[in-house]
Amino acid sequence: MRRTLLPYLWPVLIGVLAAIVLLNAFPQLIGRPASPPAPPSTPALVPSDDETRSRETQAREAPEVRQAEPLTRQQGRTSYAQAVERAAPAVVNIYSSRVVEREEHPLMSDPFFRQFFGDNLPSRQRMLSSLGSGVIVSDDGYVLTNHHVIRGADQIQVALRDGRETLAEVIGTDPESDLAVLRIELESLPVMELTDTTRVAVGDIALAIGNPFGVGQTVTMGIISATGRSHLGLNAYEDFIQTDAAINPGNSGGALVNAEGALVGINTAIFSRSGGSQGIGFAIPANLARNILEELVTHGRVIRGWMGVEAQELNQELAASFGLQTPSGVIIAGVVPGGPADRAGLQPGDVLLEVDGRPVLDPRRTMSDIAAMAPGTRLPLTVVRGGERREITIELGERPTPEPRRPVGD
Repeated sequence: MRRTLLPYLWPVLIGVLAAIVLLNAFPQLIGRPASPPAPPSTPALVPSDDETRSRETQAREAPEVRQAEPLTRQQGRTSYAQAVERAAPAVVNIYSSRVVEREEHPLMSDPFFRQFFGDNLPSRQRMLSSLGSGVIVSDDGYVLTNHHVIRGADQIQVALRDGRETLAEVIGTDPESDLAVLRIELESLPVMELTDTTRVAVGDIALAIGNPFGVGQTVTMGIISATGRSHLGLNAYEDFIQTDAAINPGNSGGALVNAEGALVGINTAIFSRSGGSQGIGFAIPANLARNILEELVTHGRVIRGWMGVEAQELNQELAASFGLQTPSGVIIAGVVPGGPADRAGLQPGDVLLEVDGRPVLDPRRTMSDIAAMAPGTRLPLTVVRGGERREITIELGERPTPEPRRPVGD
């Protein structure tokens, strides 16, 4: 039996030994990874002196970039409800009304036609009403609003957010700044704080609160788009804050507040081709409104300094005709007879270069600065007359109260 199997065992043993040798030499045949070959040794690269100096120079010249921390919901402002809740109760709705006379038809004066009507002639009077907004700024019940909101009104009704309503008394108006001060007699009035508008910056959040179109108190949001806007032809004295918060008819006299709920300005006008908001609204700064409020409450009028001249801006052509190399200063186009400028010896055609040592660049700005001074102030002026510089001292008077304009609709 052994002799029979022996010839077959030798081939099997040789095959097993050959398989062991092959698997050791090529392990990937059964799925095991082959041992990576040892990397060849390479010489270390050492940068040259020029390369070293170049990298050091780049390191010195590279700007330092600071990575901002990621903004969290706690850090980002997601609601202005607290600011609105602080400010909105002090914003009131104003309803003004006045009686105007109708133009009577010519036939009504004919006795023949009057006999058919007897005592039932159509009334010659009609009631006009308008709406706006206002801001309570004092525990004493003083309310700031626009002059044009209550202009010519026979009766002014004020409605608070809490549902109370009362009639208002006109303390004073200032048409030249389009501001008016009312007073209401109610207890426990909400009052809005006024901010210092010298700290207002372009880009600040702005909330407009008012009664647009009479729909009820409404809040819109935007930013401060610009400050110190003038030359708009709206008022005699302009220093507007511009905002893109939506302002519509009925918002006039309402509040423009900051993100803390403090008063930034009194909403006054919009620039619009359609009559609705187009993202350009104007507000009277709170600082100016505070000054007007104090003047009207204390004196019943706004006291302003006055020169008694009509000034015209100087352009390049006019400057050349007066012998000036640069168009600096303003032209005295007219002098009020008997006014401060007339008494000081100013004449039409004089070019005003300096006021109190400061160069004059903008006639409107110069007149606004003079209006802020007290009557009786003595100011040195530098003028050019006939190509010669002259020094003149003027004593400011008080600006006369402008004649009231006829209300629209009369």
